[in-house]
Amino acid sequence: MPDIKKCNSLQEVREEIDIIDEQLVNLISKRSRLIRQAAAFKDSVDDVKAQDRIDDIMQRVRKKAIELNINPNMISELFKIMIDEMVETEISEFRNGGNF
Repeated sequence: MPDIKKCNSLQEVREEIDIIDEQLVNLISKRSRLIRQAAAFKDSVDDVKAQDRIDDIMQRVRKKAIELNINPNMISELFKIMIDEMVETEISEFRNGGNF
């Protein structure tokens, strides 16, 4: 489990949360850019949807959530929203010839 800074005030906790939130958004952006690149390697919209890959991701992130003692249902919901949106983006990229 990653080390967490020992904070001495609510303000300090909030500042640390803000840093993590920014990192999360940056990581989601990076993931999204990679998803858009993936469209160039797909042959059909069904390839884009890749349900087997989605199932693997969901199992992996739920397992990791359990290891880290966070609610796996919350993680599943977050990833479902993210993946659903990114699949739609990838379908658009695929239909546009992968011109990301």
